Amino acid sequence: MKLRSIALLLIAELAAMSLWFVSAAILPEMAREAAISPFGQAALSSAVQAGFVVGAVVSAVLGLSDRFDPRRLFALCAILGALANAALLVAAPGGAMAIAARFLTGALLAGVYPVGMKIAVGWGQQDRGFLVGALVGALTIGSALPHLLALGGGAEWRLTVAIASGIAALAGLLCLLVRLGPYHARSATFDPRAIGAAWTNRRVRLAYAGYLGHMWELYAMWAWIGTATAVSYAATMPIAEAEWLAKLTAFLAIAGGGIVCVVAGLAGDRVGKAHIAALAMVVSGASAVLVAFTFGGPAWLTFLLVMVWGLSVVPDSSQFSALVADAAAPEVAGSLLTFQTALGFALTFVTVQVVPQITQAIGWPLVLGGLALGPAVGVVAMARLIALGRSRA
Repeated sequence: MKLRSIALLLIAELAAMSLWFVSAAILPEMAREAAISPFGQAALSSAVQAGFVVGAVVSAVLGLSDRFDPRRLFALCAILGALANAALLVAAPGGAMAIAARFLTGALLAGVYPVGMKIAVGWGQQDRGFLVGALVGALTIGSALPHLLALGGGAEWRLTVAIASGIAALAGLLCLLVRLGPYHARSATFDPRAIGAAWTNRRVRLAYAGYLGHMWELYAMWAWIGTATAVSYAATMPIAEAEWLAKLTAFLAIAGGGIVCVVAGLAGDRVGKAHIAALAMVVSGASAVLVAFTFGGPAWLTFLLVMVWGLSVVPDSSQFSALVADAAAPEVAGSLLTFQTALGFALTFVTVQVVPQITQAIGWPLVLGGLALGPAVGVVAMARLIALGRSRA
């Protein structure tokens, strides 16, 4: 029963989260069809982040995933998110309606990602790092999927939108077949003070701090790595080849990180979640700096370094979520996980939106190198959390 439910949940999570980077994957084709300003291009991606923050805050404060059946909440949000994403088929590319549709899609995905984590942690305690790691891995591969769809669809960007919407709607129905685990806990009353543990519980607070450092880097890298590598590759090859290779790079880099999430989850359960998170951030931060130094150089070198970056940039995410779940009372874990993602995505709204603006002023190398600041902060937070654990031993 556990294996079947987790497998169904992972498939549903992967399919539903394919909605996230749809606009980023098809942006070059949309921009060729209609003139979209740099601000508008950034808004198509950052609107998802902004919508997610609003949806996550509302969900956390109301305790939706702790008070109601999370499977039904997941299903409802996935299906409505699919419909919101489908609005891109009729909206003017880069227009107000398209940006609003992306905002609504993000708000509804707040009922998918953290709610999926709530379901996953209800199936285990000793293997919680693996369970959350597998879920984040599915989320990551799902986030990469639009880049693969865009490769197959070519200039027909609307086909990518339609396919992503279709599989997300199916994901909602699939989640209804998932069973809740023996460690699933439900809150009988609405208590917004439950999220106060984000500050009063030091272990939760440090996990949040590490997560914020991680999120400074993650979604800015995911959202713009295709655009950045296209510019880098174009220095040594024709633009059409550079754009094709950049899409492939984005898909492989993001999807590869999803696979590593599962391995990191297993390792976290054995050697310590904070240790694995710190190691991942050291590697990802160093990769960001190296990509900045080699930008515009040999395409094979940039490709290789971006692959390493993609493999290391996301595995720590599941460790932070598992750390919060370990430190929180079971009946409020869903709210604290949702609030954690709300804070993280509030930060990514800023980073995703400002990256193209700052790039115009200082160029891609400095922007990419600056993303390493987040992992540096996260490593410090994990070092303190590890020390806290030792002091209690």
